[in-house]
Amino acid sequence: MILIDGKKIADDIKAELKATVEAHKTKTGKAPGLTVIIVGDNPASQVYVRNKAKSCVEIGMNSDVIELPNTISQTELLDKIHVLNRDTSVHGILVQQPLPKHIDDFAVTLAIAPEKDVDGFHPENVGRLMIGRLDECFISCTPFGVVELFKRYKISTSGKHCVVVGRSNIVGKPMANLMVQKLDFMNSTVTICHSSTPDISVFTRQADILIAAIGKANFITAEMVKAGAVVMDVGINRVEDKTAKSGARLVGDVHFESVSKIASAITPVPGGVGPMTIAMLLSNTLKSFERTLN
Repeated sequence: MILIDGKKIADDIKAELKATVEAHKTKTGKAPGLTVIIVGDNPASQVYVRNKAKSCVEIGMNSDVIELPNTISQTELLDKIHVLNRDTSVHGILVQQPLPKHIDDFAVTLAIAPEKDVDGFHPENVGRLMIGRLDECFISCTPFGVVELFKRYKISTSGKHCVVVGRSNIVGKPMANLMVQKLDFMNSTVTICHSSTPDISVFTRQADILIAAIGKANFITAEMVKAGAVVMDVGINRVEDKTAKSGARLVGDVHFESVSKIASAITPVPGGVGPMTIAMLLSNTLKSFERTLN
């Protein structure tokens, strides 16, 4: 069984990005810039934003975090995004989710210029992904990270049956769209399952490649997995654990202890797909910067 080490691969990618950023600085005197907007004081969001900013600094990118109060109006937030759209030193714009209920998430997504939408959520980027113009779009970072793990571990996906459990706009849908593309480390036959699928196990047991992104702790058990399958666990769930100092621990959507005994390869949680998300965000930001140079 191969334990897929996403943290190591993410570190390798960041080292590669750092070398490229330094080369650009030497040649042009310029560096990629990522601006993250966070609205309110959600503790989990603050941790994610700090990690993103820290990773930017580590590889030599410019990083800016704009902290806004929960009371900000949608119009005021959109105005700030429009200013960043016009700022030539900013190559990536990310608005941290979740947003306050009085702000329309989709309006915020539409406001970000597609060429700076390094999260890959704008309909223009989603559409280009759908029709296979991958070199002309930004790919949603978590699915992008999963495909990169397939590449780095040389896991064959062509012609394989890939079952995606989950249909979110952030992971499930773009993941399925990626895996069906006629390219290396994709090119799969794809099935999507979700919360309204009766007896999901009928489909998951057929999967050569199983990608779990349903947001339910330990949802995928050994009885639901075909022996020898490759299992990519995208879920991050906090569950009670009285033995842990914090009283809780992180687990995925896959019951790792049982599934790891029959899978040919599997990602752990934490340390699997999670670190890849930030690595691919940085990769998208560098890509945006390089487009401006050309």
